[in-house]
Amino acid sequence: MRTRRATTGALILFAMASLARGETGYDLWLRYRTIADAARRETYRASASAVVVEGTSPTASRTAAELQRGLSGLLGVSVPRSDSVRGAGAIVAGTPSSSRIVAGLGWTSELARLGDEGFMIRSVTIGAHRATVVASAGDIGVLYGSFHLLRLLQTGRPIRDLHVSSHPRLARRLLEHWDNLDGTIERGYAGRSLWRWDELAARVDARVEDYARANASIGINGSAINSVNANPKSLSAPYLAKAAALADTLRPYGIRVYLSANFAAPKLLGSLPTADPLDPAVIAWWRDKAAEVHRLIPDFGGFLVKANSEGQPGPQEYGRTHADGANVLADAVRPFGGVVMYRAFVYDPQVDADRVKRAYKEFVPLDGRFRDNVIVQVKNGPLDFQPREPFHPLFGAMPKTPLLAELQVTQEYLGQSTHLVYLAPMWTEFLGADTYASGPGSTVARVVDGTLEGHAPAMTGVAGVANTGDDPNWCGHDFAQANWYALGRLAWDPGLAAEEIAEDWIRMTWSDQDDVVAAIRDLMMRSRETYVDYTMPLGLHHLIGGDHYAPMPENTDPRRSDWSATTYHRAGADGIGYDRTSRGSDAVAQYRSPLREQWADPSTVPETLLLWFHHLPWDHPMASGRTLWDEIVAHYTRGAEEAGRFVEAWTRLKGRVDDERHAAVLAKLRQQATDASAWRDKCLRYFQTFSHRPIAAAGATR
Repeated sequence: MRTRRATTGALILFAMASLARGETGYDLWLRYRTIADAARRETYRASASAVVVEGTSPTASRTAAELQRGLSGLLGVSVPRSDSVRGAGAIVAGTPSSSRIVAGLGWTSELARLGDEGFMIRSVTIGAHRATVVASAGDIGVLYGSFHLLRLLQTGRPIRDLHVSSHPRLARRLLEHWDNLDGTIERGYAGRSLWRWDELAARVDARVEDYARANASIGINGSAINSVNANPKSLSAPYLAKAAALADTLRPYGIRVYLSANFAAPKLLGSLPTADPLDPAVIAWWRDKAAEVHRLIPDFGGFLVKANSEGQPGPQEYGRTHADGANVLADAVRPFGGVVMYRAFVYDPQVDADRVKRAYKEFVPLDGRFRDNVIVQVKNGPLDFQPREPFHPLFGAMPKTPLLAELQVTQEYLGQSTHLVYLAPMWTEFLGADTYASGPGSTVARVVDGTLEGHAPAMTGVAGVANTGDDPNWCGHDFAQANWYALGRLAWDPGLAAEEIAEDWIRMTWSDQDDVVAAIRDLMMRSRETYVDYTMPLGLHHLIGGDHYAPMPENTDPRRSDWSATTYHRAGADGIGYDRTSRGSDAVAQYRSPLREQWADPSTVPETLLLWFHHLPWDHPMASGRTLWDEIVAHYTRGAEEAGRFVEAWTRLKGRVDDERHAAVLAKLRQQATDASAWRDKCLRYFQTFSHRPIAAAGATR
């Protein structure tokens, strides 16, 4: 008893010392700090006394190592690996083909239905001993299931009587890295590229494996490793060797490498006179290049393509369509099981005066003309990752073509790596939006997972533009890690609630103390709406300049009107907002009934989208009883006040989380509060020059 008490005391002292020592954030949500609650820790110890992984594959070896690492850290004792179940509390992990124990349970048919990535976790009796079995038809499913089991411990769930079955709703769950070959990252706010291109292929930085661990823990299974504004050299032999070295490191964690392809590569890299997708020499060049990639990267996922967009070359230069452009690459990768993810982010001003209509007008006529291994990749909204947009009208409008949802984890328009903005509420809002494409219940999630239109499961997916870099905490802001985490969880199950994801992340990343969890969860769940309030409320959008950070409602870009803030807010003496009804650009007509009717009427459109679809007078009456002008003032004021309260709430948590990360976040929140006030002041003063009304903040608080 004395020894046990001494051990318990030592663990408590260790936990206190760890808290005082501080952390860098490098461990993300895989901290595996010793559970402070002694009773819970003892209960878990009884159910996790040894790790039994019979498989010998690279993935199985990493599964065993992760279970030992996680369990030993969480339980405060060394959890050994064993070759058999020799007592109570064994954790058995394997497939029917790699584990005689799993094979003997008779679960093969059920595991096959879950697929190679799905898994089961069951509490069973093996011989005379209670045990927990993590099983899958595939090695990677066992790894996913093991991370799930560790998450149960990290978040304080019971593990004694488990009966868990899980499989991903989406087949392709990617991070897209806008990493350049010189180590810079487009729209990156957390340092330089993780890949260290100059050291590859001779050396792969050890951090790449930790990146892979983190992704596997949330089910991400793909990585597009170079920028969509692709340098043709990405497909050259030296850089393919570098990509192959990365692929070798990522493969044991179930992550397939994808490459962004420059459409003009046959000319710029292959010295052909043309990149016309129908030219026989071009077709042969892409076929040979795909074969070269496959020889180096046998599990190559495929090509990601940005074409005829923002200066990138594409098929339209040769009088060809986007389908022609996608299909030549699709034919090249087909023999190797690859796909082409072809981005619909196009906005040629000759197509329509309203930028948000252009992709729809270009792509809908091409529905059914893409090869069956092409996925058209569509941003969540029709403009460009704004703090709030309606869902993109392409969702539900191309029933013959699989669509992959593109989200942005890096906060290009949402405070970058300075502002705390938890993005899961925005993403669940988007995924849950009803397109009415096949009547009520035709949600974006059902379009993306293929169930609405009957697409093959392998052609479903979500991609998130990554927010990672070589900063010590990966994302530049400790809370930006939550968005990386949320992307993976929602890609696995688009039906998860943002609040549930937040609570898990907090318990794994910050603290499992209920009051601390509640305080941080409250901050996170308020953060996106707060950001919208102090930047672009009521459907305002694109009120920024070239850095996409600071408020510039006055910005009129001399290069293109569709890069100008004034194009979108259209403030004048008569009012504010963009008329997208039939009296204006008629963008609302790209949505199905009843949305087009609801959104075309200022009395029925949600006020969150009011100025996206309507140009209204400053005295337009709002639901609150205020005028439109006073409502705008109230939102900006409320947002700035809320940002200040974030500072106060986080300050109260000093001593409840580690000092180092607390101080780092506090500094960020103080800057966010300063920025929020700057947004409020600049936007209100600017818009006041048109409204000629006083700035009165009555009723601004929630």
